[in-house]
Amino acid sequence: MKGIKNLGLYIILGIVLIIFFVGCTKYNSLLSSEEKVQKTWGSVETNYQRRTDLYSSVVKTIEASANFEKSLLTDVIEARSKAHSVNVDVNDQATMDKFLQNQNQLKSSFDRLLVTVERYPDIKTTKAFQDFQAQIEGTENRINVARQDFNATVESYNLNVKRFPGNLLASMFGFTPKAYFKSDPGAEKVPDLQYNIN
Repeated sequence: MKGIKNLGLYIILGIVLIIFFVGCTKYNSLLSSEEKVQKTWGSVETNYQRRTDLYSSVVKTIEASANFEKSLLTDVIEARSKAHSVNVDVNDQATMDKFLQNQNQLKSSFDRLLVTVERYPDIKTTKAFQDFQAQIEGTENRINVARQDFNATVESYNLNVKRFPGNLLASMFGFTPKAYFKSDPGAEKVPDLQYNIN
C-alpha cells in the first residue's frame, strides 16, 4: 500500500516537473520571439533614419542653389522633425499608425521638392544630387524589405502568443499580440496616370 502511495506521488511529481519544463521552454520561446520583434523593429527604424538623413543631405544640396523656393525646403525640414517625434510602441497600433503617417508626410513633402527640382537643371545635373537619388531609391527598397521582415517576425510572435497551449502561458505573463506594419491608406488602388503627350 505504501509503495502504491509512493508511486502515485512520483507520478504526480513527474507530471508537475514535465509541466514546469514545458512551461519554462514556452516562456523562453515567447521571450525570444518578443526580442526578435524588437530587433526587427529596430531595423525598420534604422532604415527610416537613413532615409531622413539622406533627405537632409539633399535639402542642404538644394539650399546651396540660389533662387530656389525656400517654402518647399521648409516643408521638408518641418516634416523631418515630425517624422521622428513619435515614440513607437510595437504593442500599440496607434503609435505605429502615427509613425507611418509622419513618415508619409515626410516622403510626400520630399516628393514635391523633387518635382520642383525638375525646373532647376543646374541642381539636377550635380553629381551630389544624382548620387542622392540613387541612394534614396536603394533606401526605399531597404525600408520595404525591413517592413516585410518586421511583419513576418510579428506573425511568428503572434502565432506563438495565440496558439494553444502557449496562449495560456502568454496571458498569464502578459504577452500580447503585436501590431503589424500596415500599408499606406489607398495603396491598394491602381494609380491614375495621365500623360500629356502632344
